[in-house]
Amino acid sequence: MDISQYKPKGKINNKHLLTLRDYSSSEIFEILHRAALLKNLNRKGKKQKHLKGKTVALIFAKSSTRTRVSFEQGVRQLGGTPMFLSSADIQLGRGETIHDTVKVLQRYGIDAIMIRTFKQSDLDELALYGSIPIINGLTDDFHPCQVLADLMTVYEHYGRLEGLKLAYFGDGNNMANSLMLGCAKVGMKVCICSPKGFTPSEDIAAEAKKFGECTVTADINEAAKDADVIYTDVFFSMGQDADKKKKAALMPYQVNESVMALAAKDAVFMHCLPAHRGEEVTADVIDSPRSVIFEQAENRLHAQKAVMSLLIR
Repeated sequence: MDISQYKPKGKINNKHLLTLRDYSSSEIFEILHRAALLKNLNRKGKKQKHLKGKTVALIFAKSSTRTRVSFEQGVRQLGGTPMFLSSADIQLGRGETIHDTVKVLQRYGIDAIMIRTFKQSDLDELALYGSIPIINGLTDDFHPCQVLADLMTVYEHYGRLEGLKLAYFGDGNNMANSLMLGCAKVGMKVCICSPKGFTPSEDIAAEAKKFGECTVTADINEAAKDADVIYTDVFFSMGQDADKKKKAALMPYQVNESVMALAAKDAVFMHCLPAHRGEEVTADVIDSPRSVIFEQAENRLHAQKAVMSLLIR
């Protein structure tokens, strides 16, 4: 089914957003439709009350400009109260077990938890022991909120998703994993282009192939050819030490004008930010009119509001 044929129902079946593995195409379309609606209302200055009287705990084991600001603003714009908790404020899984943490937060009237952390298993445990929605703000394995914003951005630009090709260049990290799942489930073709030793999860690639066209290759020409979206991410994710061997392996996969020239004539460039100009992407690409990175960044706000409004009841 194409997104243009989907009729919004105003609800989804999932209780949490741990990974897009758990989400059907219809549920992703539901989020994207809701995100577009909330964005339109926000631009018209109309109040949104989906989270009136609700408190959302925002737990950060990993810091982030976009994730913190977009979630805090998102909760406020929906009429709720955000509660920021850094690793200095909470001892999740260290001084206190995850089981005890989520039980205590529920007793204090917390209505949902967004967590940005390292281990995916921490989210799984929060969801297992808690009765409130858990939202993945990023883990080492997945970044579903970013991909929802990316799909929203692509849909805004092209007016469709089905049949479009997205080519991702660089480290086969959490973004590569999530892009494979998200793109395949909405009918896009997705190609991950990474050197040997830095390819994404084989299990996730195999799972994505069940839903759509998903390719993993080291061939830059194959990946970029006729792509509608060229995408990249930093070589070293937060918490990773710079490694000369890894950088040397990834530098040939830098997105530059030569790569963009292989793509479709109207192809756009995307990056989840922060970006390192001169490393994974050149300045003449990321700062060009073909770049939609700031539309992506804004859409984090609206896509996450859509997720929260559908999960937190």
